[in-house]
This record gives sequence, C-alpha cells and structure tokens, in this order.
Amino acid sequence: MFENLSERLERSFKVLKGQGKITELNVAETLKEVRRALLDADVNYKIAKDFTNRVKEKALGMNVLTAVKPGQMMVKIVHDELAALMGGHNVEVDVKGNPAVILMSGLQGSGKTTFSGKFANLLKNKKGKKPLLVACDVYRPAAIEQLKVLGEQIGVPVYSDEASKDPVRIAGEAIKFAKANGCDVVIVDTAGRLAIDEEMMNEIAAVKKAIEPNETLFVVDAMTGQDAVNTAREFNECLDFDGVILTKLDGDTRGGAALSIRTVVNKPIKYVGTGEKLEALDAFHPERMADRILGMGDIVSLVEKAQEQFDAEEARKLQKKISRNQFNFNDFLSQIQQIKKMGNIKDLASMIPGVGKALKDVDIDDDAFKGVEAIIYSMTPKERENPDIINGSRRKRIADGSGTTVQEVNRLLKQFEESKKMMKMLSGGGKMMRRMPGMRR
Repeated sequence: MFENLSERLERSFKVLKGQGKITELNVAETLKEVRRALLDADVNYKIAKDFTNRVKEKALGMNVLTAVKPGQMMVKIVHDELAALMGGHNVEVDVKGNPAVILMSGLQGSGKTTFSGKFANLLKNKKGKKPLLVACDVYRPAAIEQLKVLGEQIGVPVYSDEASKDPVRIAGEAIKFAKANGCDVVIVDTAGRLAIDEEMMNEIAAVKKAIEPNETLFVVDAMTGQDAVNTAREFNECLDFDGVILTKLDGDTRGGAALSIRTVVNKPIKYVGTGEKLEALDAFHPERMADRILGMGDIVSLVEKAQEQFDAEEARKLQKKISRNQFNFNDFLSQIQQIKKMGNIKDLASMIPGVGKALKDVDIDDDAFKGVEAIIYSMTPKERENPDIINGSRRKRIADGSGTTVQEVNRLLKQFEESKKMMKMLSGGGKMMRRMPGMRR
C-alpha cells in the first residue's frame, strides 16, 4: 500500500537536495510535486491544496538548524502534517460496558461481516473479552451463514433468528442473550446495499436508536478511493458514526481514502484490514502510517506483531535448546508458523526502514515458506529431531516426497546448519541470553 505515493513524495524531496537553505522558490517547486503526488493518490483536491499550503507556511516560517539539511526539514514537516491529516493519534474503540454494543454499518461488499469476525477474534484473543456476533442482515442469507462460519472458526457465539425479518428486534434480543450468557461485547452486523438508499438508512438508524450502541463504526473499502470518502460523508450525515474502518488496505489502493476521510467526516480511522486472514487487522496509528508513507518503515508495529506471537516460556525452552546445540527442524517449523501468524510477509518486510522501497517490484508470495514446510513435513520424526542422520538416500526420498529437488533439500539443510551456528554464537553458549531479563535458567 502507498508504494506509488511514497515514490512520488521521495522524488519531490530531491528538489531540495543539495540546497543550502529553504527559500520560497525551492519550497514552491517541491510542494508542487507533493500536491501532484497527493492528487495522483486520489486525495481530494481541496485537501491536497490545504495540506501543501500548511506545509509551505511552516517551512518558510522555520529557521533551519545548521545540522539539519533543508530536505530533511521538509520531510519532517510533511511527516507531521500527514500524521495530523490522518488524525494525529490512535483512537481506541470503546468496549466498556456490560455488555458494550458495537454497531457495524457500510455498503454491501465493504467487508463489514469479515471485519466483525476479525474484531471479535481480536477482542477475544488480545483483550480478554467474551464477544457475541449478531447477524442482523435479514436480506442476504449468505451473510448470516458467513458470520456463523467466522464465529465457528474463532470460537465466538453467533446470535441469529432466520425466522425474523426485523433487525431491531433481533438486535434487542441479542443483547438480552449476551447478558444472560456472560458476553461482554455485542457486535451487530447489519445489512448493506449496493448503493445508499433511504430505506437502508432508515433501517440502520432505527437499529441504532433502539440499541444505543457504545459506538457505531463505518466500514469502507479503501480501494474505492474518493468514492469511499463520499459514501462516508453520506453515512455520517445520517448516522453520526464514531469511527471508520478501512478494509483491503493491502490491495492495489492509492491511499486517498486513508488520507482524506478524517478531514471530510471529522471522525477517526480506528482499524485497518491488511489481508484476508482473521488476524490481519491492525489498529490505525497516524504517525506510524506517515512513517511508512515516507519510507521510514514502522518498527514499532513490527515489534508489537512479534510480541503478540511471543511466548516467554517457549522462548526459554528454545534458548536452552540453542545453547545445547539441540535446535532441530521441529523448532524451525514452529518458528515459521509464528512468523506466518504475524501477517503478510511483504507487508511485514515493508515495516523495516528502507526495505519497502527495495521490495517494491519484488513479488513475495504469502506462501513463501511452502517449499520449506513441504521438505520438513517429508522428513520422518527421527530426521526432524536429528538432522545429522539425513544422508544421500534420505535426501532423495525427502525430495521426492516434497515435490522438490535434492539440490533444494541440500540448500535447506545447509541454511539450517548455518542458522544453528549463528544462533549458538549469538547466545554465547547461553551466557549472553542468561543475562537478559526473564531468560535466566
């Protein structure tokens, strides 16, 4: 996401490269390119113009320190203004209450039902909540079935009443059900339409009035660009929603919706969908997104994703195995599974400063580990535990079983041995890691 915008902005800053100071002339030339980059990213013209005017005002009114180059100063100003444009700071969804009620709204196909499942999964596994999903789309049987499938996958109950065509009644009964069954967050998935119409708006407004939700969230497909912003404006006029959810931000999107929607409706973006997996949901942090747009990476989010998969007890066991040179392919496979749970590989790599640009034209398959996993799964339990016993005939059998070549098996075994040596060296035979907090044996 934002690759084209990042590239265009980087080019615009080159105008100031080598300049001794910021002047009205070189700022005007730089900001002309910045405005073009924003417009190309499908940002509303007025918003793009106001944005560059604010940047110009700050740039010309700032005394550039001797140690800071004009180009660096301009990047800093643009970064701060981008973050402010997107809301400035992260805003959480209010899930306080017994139960808290969250009402979902949006057009059909925007990703409401999928987001409802992802959000329930996040609340259950990361916030310690006991959510209830409510199927209030009485027009599309597939929506009810989809919600049930999602609920089953994440182990969250789903309340539905296929016999009723009254979403107000269904939502009310669902809240009673939640109270009786100890569910502390009720997520109400409502019907969408292919376009905004009066009947749709009246119906969801009636549901909101009846259940008085903690928050009403508007879910919109980021790939629709300015259409997403216009739809948000119309929904907000009717519902006065509390926050925006941008889905499909991992797709071929120019980013205009993310940059414009906050200014147009004056409501914060709270979450962004970054993939199809149920774990592919991120809290929206404007400053971190500004970092990524300007090619600075997002190390904080990367560390947070890693910590979500981190298990202190498992880490201690793994450290012992490494220090005793007992790390094997079962451990290697376990590490691969944890990395895969963190999300899209290319998206993760782009969080490392400088890597996003390097990977712009590189096609990284989400199944990048598929071949490695196939080779490991083709090993016997004994071979996984003791890789040293894998001789020539065993390598041939593993290659045949995994649909790979002996050369690929050899390459993996060599990489595995090199990784073991590196980990042993970094652990200093265990001494280094024993000095770290929480790593003492």
